[in-house]
Amino acid sequence: MRTSLTVEEALAAVLEHTRPLTDVEDAPLEAAPGRVLARDLEALADHPDVDNTAVDGYAARAADTAGASPKNPVRLRWIGESPAGRPFPGRLGPGEAVSVYTGAPLPEGADAVVAVEDTERDGDFVVLYKPATPKDIRPKAQDLQQGRVYLKRGDVLTPGRVGLAAGMGHATLPVVRRPRVGILSTGDEVVEPGTPLPPGGVYNSNAYSVAALVREAGGEPVLLGKTGDTITELKARLEGAGRLDLILTSGGVSMGDYDIVRHLLEREGTIHFWKILQRPGGPPIFAEFAGTPLFGLPGNPVSAMVVFFLYGRPMLFKMLGRSGEPYRRVRAVADDFFKGAGKKTAFRRALLRYDPDAPGGHRAASVDSQSSGVLRSMAFGNALVVVPPHTHVEAGEVVEVIPFGDVQT
Repeated sequence: MRTSLTVEEALAAVLEHTRPLTDVEDAPLEAAPGRVLARDLEALADHPDVDNTAVDGYAARAADTAGASPKNPVRLRWIGESPAGRPFPGRLGPGEAVSVYTGAPLPEGADAVVAVEDTERDGDFVVLYKPATPKDIRPKAQDLQQGRVYLKRGDVLTPGRVGLAAGMGHATLPVVRRPRVGILSTGDEVVEPGTPLPPGGVYNSNAYSVAALVREAGGEPVLLGKTGDTITELKARLEGAGRLDLILTSGGVSMGDYDIVRHLLEREGTIHFWKILQRPGGPPIFAEFAGTPLFGLPGNPVSAMVVFFLYGRPMLFKMLGRSGEPYRRVRAVADDFFKGAGKKTAFRRALLRYDPDAPGGHRAASVDSQSSGVLRSMAFGNALVVVPPHTHVEAGEVVEVIPFGDVQT
């Protein structure tokens, strides 16, 4: 059994033993946001499918309007209109104009448009105080060309991409099935929120914080409740969990007599590694149990979240074939002292803020406590300051920071 891996070694091992999912589902457009595209997507039609107008005004021939100005207006005969969805049926000839509206097809024979504010109607004539120009014409296929791929396999379907897919003509989208991730808490002391807290008890925050992280990464969390501190109960709960792509446990992975997750995996699982040289979150165990990957997270709330974010999130990205990095790294000026962890890499919770005048464009301040049992640090911090082994970070130094979410860069 490999033990005490570096952060880099642990991530490499996790990804080595993670297999992409091959199951594809068809999601209707309204259910597609946040899903991962399973194959390249091409436009089913040109957009626009004909030359159309970008403004309300009049379509004309540019040659007929040359030199038009307030002092030298041009008069054209008005012969009809072309609203969006109802093209002008005839052909525009010399000295003629057709009313057009934004998005309307350009009438046959016209090659320019003048905005309505630069004109005036005079009965069956239009007076132009400015030349008509082709710049207000949207050419056919300016946005989308039929048969061309605009969305790639692995793209996350953001609202803009869902709109693009709809504009390409697709009513349903092929997406990768969400990984089903079982989440099981361990420990006799763990009780569900909303129930009386016995002496020495703790509320089961890990299940819900980790489930939220799973959902954010694109997975489908399956809450398996909690099990007491017996191997028999743990084994029964895992065997009865149903079809899962990944199991996450919390607690029971350290060196004590009641660390049942580690004991069960040593007896009946295949352990890829145990312990990572990091703080918080040093004792996780990564293994396989009954053919399913299992990541044993530490029981401390901060440790469980940090370990999943650093290793579980990349696992789900790989399962989904999701493009892009699972998390970003930015540079920031440290506003405070960040303590190192000897031979381990330390991940200190911080409040990262944008500062265009700072080196790296950011500043990072420490949260009020770095204890791995203080949930407030994850609720009000928005980043991890990376402190390399055998170092400390002094205030004013430039450090590497991993944001939890969207921080302006």
